[in-house]
Amino acid sequence: MASAAASATRPLGKTGFDVPALGVGTNRWSKGANDGAVLETYKALLDGGVNFLDTAEVYGFGKSERLISDCIRQDGRPVIVASKFAPFIARTSPRHLLAALDASLARLGLPALDLYYVHFPFPFTDLDSFAEGLIEAVKSGKARHVGVSNFSGDQMRRIAERLDRAGIPLAANEVHYSLLNRKAETNGVLDACRELNVALVAYFPLASGRLTRSADPGRDPKLEVLQKTLVEVGQAHQASASQAALAWLLARDPHIIPIPGASKARHAVENIAALSWTLTDDEFAQIDAASAPAP
Repeated sequence: MASAAASATRPLGKTGFDVPALGVGTNRWSKGANDGAVLETYKALLDGGVNFLDTAEVYGFGKSERLISDCIRQDGRPVIVASKFAPFIARTSPRHLLAALDASLARLGLPALDLYYVHFPFPFTDLDSFAEGLIEAVKSGKARHVGVSNFSGDQMRRIAERLDRAGIPLAANEVHYSLLNRKAETNGVLDACRELNVALVAYFPLASGRLTRSADPGRDPKLEVLQKTLVEVGQAHQASASQAALAWLLARDPHIIPIPGASKARHAVENIAALSWTLTDDEFAQIDAASAPAP
């Protein structure tokens, strides 16, 4: 557990580049017809100091990237944008990665991305191929920093070693991490992030709403206990259960940067408020115990 209060920013690994301690996932921005709510959400995020936007070429087949472009153009304030290359079958070479990067930049209306990920490790693909593509992305000036997503600890090490030989640090590994999915703690990913000094960007940090949605009485007693604990801890700080869940992640390790989704302005405001307070050691331990996987 980090003993210091949650900082407003966190380092993106050893790149020397800092980002807000909380970002926003924009997958849901590409769903539904109310695109006007996206701009309201975007403005609420930036008003609260959160300008770290996470997208991907596969989110709505590029719609999320196009919506971000519209928001950037209409709002005008600077933002930090991360997107991802999806290495589907017969699309895993450095040439494919660079072509996908060009297409993402065109949709976003940007000259370069602050962070570009390989979205997942496609089975049987040589990791050096991914590394070469990421190296070329940086050398071309079209990606300032590079990372991976859904990679194991060992895969991270192999990519990081190849990038290091080119003088490029691995910035981040974006993985599923929440109080209901703590695999990163036991599968070697969090350990690798600490060892390599790589940011762990946590998607679905609120477990897609399951942490705050009413559980079926008696069907999931462990989830009920966790939800009750989050409510009680949140109330002690005049905060919500979802804020308590984000506060736990922020306190878990300084390498962790949660990126909760927000498709409405009020959700963005609520998430950002998690940065304004910190858990006590006892509160952290209570939430930790309530969410610990069964032995």
